[in-house]
Amino acid sequence: MIKAITGTNDILSEDSFRWRELEKLVNGIMSFYNYKEIRTPIFEETSLFSRGIGDATDIVSKEMYSFIDRSGVSLTLKPEMTASVARAFIEHSLDKKQSLNKLYYISPMFRQERPQAGRFRQFHQFGAEVLGSQSPLLDAEMIIIAYDIFAKLGLTNLKVKINSLGVTESREIYKAKLKEYLNPHFNNLSEESRKRFDINILRIFDSKDDRDQSIMKDAPLLIEYLDDASLQHFNTVKKVLENSNVPFEVDPKLVRGLDYYCHTTFEIVSGSVGSQSALCGGGRYDGLIEQLGGKPVPGVGFAAGIERLLLACKNENVFEIKEEPLDVYMILLDSELRNDTFKAMLELRRNGLRVDSDYLMRSIKAQMREANKYNSRFTLFIGGDEYKSGDYLLKDMSEGNQFLFKTSDMQGLIKKIRE
Repeated sequence: MIKAITGTNDILSEDSFRWRELEKLVNGIMSFYNYKEIRTPIFEETSLFSRGIGDATDIVSKEMYSFIDRSGVSLTLKPEMTASVARAFIEHSLDKKQSLNKLYYISPMFRQERPQAGRFRQFHQFGAEVLGSQSPLLDAEMIIIAYDIFAKLGLTNLKVKINSLGVTESREIYKAKLKEYLNPHFNNLSEESRKRFDINILRIFDSKDDRDQSIMKDAPLLIEYLDDASLQHFNTVKKVLENSNVPFEVDPKLVRGLDYYCHTTFEIVSGSVGSQSALCGGGRYDGLIEQLGGKPVPGVGFAAGIERLLLACKNENVFEIKEEPLDVYMILLDSELRNDTFKAMLELRRNGLRVDSDYLMRSIKAQMREANKYNSRFTLFIGGDEYKSGDYLLKDMSEGNQFLFKTSDMQGLIKKIRE
C-alpha cells in the first residue's frame, strides 16, 4: 500500500472545516488592517532562496527540496514566503503601482526536517509583509495582527518576545565585540557554532548545544550597542504595544543572522506545543529587496505556522468548533421519486441551503440515521400519502414538530427552514 510521505499529512474532512474557519479568521483580520492577499508559485528558482535566506542557514544548506528541471534550471519548493513575495514585488514593480504595499498570504511550505510534534516536511503558514515604509508603527502592527489572531482563537498560554537588531553600523561594532568575547572560548564551541563564528556569528545564540548555551550566557548583548536612532525606533514599538494591551518581554538574545535584517525582531511562543514552541516569528528586513536585485525598499513581516497553531488550540481545548450542520436531509420514501427528490434538493441548494439525501437506496431507518449523523436541522420526506396529496412533510429534528407545505410553495418551505 502506498502511504503519504513521512512528514506530510492528509487533512481529512473531519479536520478540514477547522482549517477553513482558521483561514476565514485570518482573511477577516487581514481585511480589517487593509492587507491584500498575494499568491505565489509553489516553486521558485533555487537562487532566490539562497540569496534571500542565506547559504549559511540550515534551511538552505540542509532542508530545501531542490531539483533540476528539464531545462537544467535548479528549482526549489518554497521553504518560506518572504523571498517569494519580495521576488513578486520586484518583478511586477509593485512600488510603482502603490507606494505602500500591505500583503498577506496563506500557503504550503516545504522543508526536509526531522518530523516531530508541530514540525512537518510539508507545512502551512499564513503571514504578512509590508513593503515601502520604515515606520516602527508597522513593526508593532505585525505583532498586533499575529497576537490578535491567536487571541481570537482563544489561546492564552502565549509569550511575545521582542528585540532590536539596530542597523548595520552598530551591529558590526557589536559583532566585533562578540568575536572578542568568543575568541578564548572558540575551541569549546560546538562544531556548528565554530562554522557560524565567521559566517553568521549571531546565530550562535540559537544553538541548543549545552556548551554553547553556557558560553553565551555571559556574552555581550546587541541591545547594549544600539545607536540612538535604533533605540528610539525600538522604544516606539514598545510604547505602541503597551498602548495596544499586547503583553511582551524584551529578549536580548532573540536575533537574526542575515545582514538585511534590522531593527525589530519578534517571536510569539506557546507553552502548549512542546519543544517547537514558536507559533510565529517576524521582523524588519530593510535590505532584502536590494539584495534580490531591486531598489532599496524597506520591509517588515511575519509568518505563523498553521499546524502548530491548531496543535496549541487542541492542547488548550480552545477553537473547538463543530462542523456546520446540514439544513435539510431529504428522506426518500419511494425509489421512483428519485428525480423529484433531486429536483427539490437542487432548488433548496440554489437558495443557499445545505442539503443532502441518500444515494444508496437505503431503508427509511438508515436514512434517518444518516440525517442524525450529519446533525441535520430538518428532514424533508418525499413520498407517502402527504406527497400524493401535493405536500412536503418537514420535520424539525430538535423539537420533533412537523409541518406540511404545498410542493408548489417552495418559498414558504425555504422561509421556514431559514427561521
